[in-house]
Amino acid sequence: MIRRRHWFRMPGFGLMLCLVALPAANAAYAQAGDYPNKPVTIISDAAAGSTPDVDARFCADGLTKLWGQQVVILNRAGANGSIAARAASEATPDGYTLFMPALSTFAALPTIAPNLPLKLPRDFIPIGFTAENPMFIAVNPALGVSTLPQLIALAKKEPGKITIAVTGVGRLTHLTGLLLQERAGIQLVPVPYQGGPAAALADVGSGRVSMIIEGYSGIVGAVKAGQVKLIAVAARERLPQFPDLPTVAETLPNFSATGWQVLVAPNGTPQPIIDKVSKDLAKVVSDPEFKKNLGNIGSYSRAMTPQEVVAFVDEQQKTWLPVLQKISK
Repeated sequence: MIRRRHWFRMPGFGLMLCLVALPAANAAYAQAGDYPNKPVTIISDAAAGSTPDVDARFCADGLTKLWGQQVVILNRAGANGSIAARAASEATPDGYTLFMPALSTFAALPTIAPNLPLKLPRDFIPIGFTAENPMFIAVNPALGVSTLPQLIALAKKEPGKITIAVTGVGRLTHLTGLLLQERAGIQLVPVPYQGGPAAALADVGSGRVSMIIEGYSGIVGAVKAGQVKLIAVAARERLPQFPDLPTVAETLPNFSATGWQVLVAPNGTPQPIIDKVSKDLAKVVSDPEFKKNLGNIGSYSRAMTPQEVVAFVDEQQKTWLPVLQKISK
């Protein structure tokens, strides 16, 4: 019988392994130990001025203060998030280009956006949770309605009269409007816009378009100026900052539509960097001042581990799948 030589037990081989492994270990430490030593870019699939964009900038500011390095938001809106997703997936996986996709990028119709919806951890490495923002329903005051039941009644009485601004086909603002119509048994006339709520608010504020559905930070200026009137919020319960604003669920039971964002990295990004960014992001979103700033614009946050992000996104995708299936018919 031929005796197999156990070369890994050769004298001195253990030392050789240590010497070979040492540079790799040092490289891994360096990747996290001196990271970041230059500016970091976060690609966003949201339009400038939209609620996800504002939330993203709060996160970027927090990380900038923590790291002492500039964190820049790069808006790559369009194609329901596929433009940003492609740019992020093709970025060098060194931790200096990250991606902050919104719910609609994970709950997109493939017929609307190629290569979507995204899946975690198939397409990107999860890092953490950034913010969530319930959808607000706002109308032009001249429409003559002050509550959601009044809006529904008017839409049923005069079909085709009420127009709704669509600030991104396939995005949550659009999906919420479609779900509202289905649940309420009404029909609204869509008016599509490019460039987020900023492009639509002039028409909604002037009365050329009847209503808009958007995160609060995207319409707060128009609300405070009296150009639009809030009539409902699609949160699970009334919000502390808006105690007198009814939820949609008070009229249509169990109705909820809340946008959210997570932070991810291109596949191949070193694990030490993922771990560092995850821990630092958790510090940022747990900061009381950060939570206060988000609350003032109708957004909220909580820390999540990468594993919790995967579970959360999976649950949300299952929640919106029936809605998407109905829309695509």
